[in-house]
Amino acid sequence: MNDNRRYERFETSWSVDYASGDTFLFAYIQNISEMGIFIRTERPLPIGTLLTLRLAPPNEDVLELRGEVVWINPIKLRESNPNPGMGVRFTDFDETQRERVVELVRTIAYLRQHGEH
Repeated sequence: MNDNRRYERFETSWSVDYASGDTFLFAYIQNISEMGIFIRTERPLPIGTLLTLRLAPPNEDVLELRGEVVWINPIKLRESNPNPGMGVRFTDFDETQRERVVELVRTIAYLRQHGEH
């Protein structure tokens, strides 16, 4: 994931459905970059898990992408951990999907720069 740190991440709270095999879950994206997302969850999936993601940006059509869990921040018993979840890197982008993600990230960046949320 270190290579992906060069992509600026932006806070968001879009809903996301994700599936891996027979596991189907609903959560919220905490942040997004051009290459991936952080999904806030108290039950992160193991590193290497392949996912089908359905992102639901406000006022936009649902965007379906593939991703892979590349890092996790698990719940830590008896320790403060206000940010449990998993980092997911997008995989198998086609050009249309990539352009749409880049446009969504740029829109968030523009809104943040101009004080809109």
